[in-house]
Amino acid sequence: MPELPEVEALSAYLRERAVGHTVQRFEVSSFSALKTFDPPPTAIAGLELTSAGRHGKFLDVGLGPRQKEGSVHMVVHLARAGWLHYRDAFKSATPLKPGSGPIAVRVRLDDGSGFDLTEAGTQKSLAVYLVRDPAEVPGVARLGPDALAVSRDEFAERIKGRNGQIKGVITDQEVLAGIGNAYSDEILHTAKISPFALTGKLTDEQITTLYEATRQVETDAVARSVGMKAAELKGEKRAGMRVHARTGLPCPVCGDTVREVSFADKSLQYCPTCQTGGKPLADRRLSKLIR
Repeated sequence: MPELPEVEALSAYLRERAVGHTVQRFEVSSFSALKTFDPPPTAIAGLELTSAGRHGKFLDVGLGPRQKEGSVHMVVHLARAGWLHYRDAFKSATPLKPGSGPIAVRVRLDDGSGFDLTEAGTQKSLAVYLVRDPAEVPGVARLGPDALAVSRDEFAERIKGRNGQIKGVITDQEVLAGIGNAYSDEILHTAKISPFALTGKLTDEQITTLYEATRQVETDAVARSVGMKAAELKGEKRAGMRVHARTGLPCPVCGDTVREVSFADKSLQYCPTCQTGGKPLADRRLSKLIR
């Protein structure tokens, strides 16, 4: 799933490559991906891309009319299997047909370039909203402070204000915006905290360490990602991971074997020596967790 660093890099790439160009055509292939009806997709043609940014893991593309009648925002949540593919030129000028494979939305620009929003797999969760204000998108309206903008004190207040296991709390977008499954593994490994540590039992020192790890991991990932083409970002994300998706490999810090706990629809990775006092966590599917 694209998280804060990848969405920040995608928005930076759009600012460099697409902002200033005009939408020639906005094509929808997967009607289930488009979550709004006003303004309609037909209203996007002729609008200029004026900005590209993000709200947590939501991509926000600003579209300005040639006449001063108000702007439109295309807000995108890429979900688990969504992605943005930028095209310097499209092979065909023929409009997309409904159900065109993985392509959900295509945006053609006035210089012949543009981008596709795609989604792999059968679980279709990619969401595109055309709104006049990003706050009209329910997921954006519920977001907590951005993980890279929150102060240490507000970070501590939000963590302590939500009882639960720390892994689940820091990935709750209403607590902190932008952190997902992958980077939470990296943050907790850097902070040397068990993913199942209870927020109510964390010391002030651990909270500070966690805050600093969050800033370090996310800032480093943004620095590595921004400036790369969209097609290169997934490889960069994988290459930069120390424990996430590295089950069975040696921890780069201590050399212990990276372990995994699996859930119904996802998994987490951690290092026993670095995070759990050398004790492997039991797989949640099989037995009680070791905290």
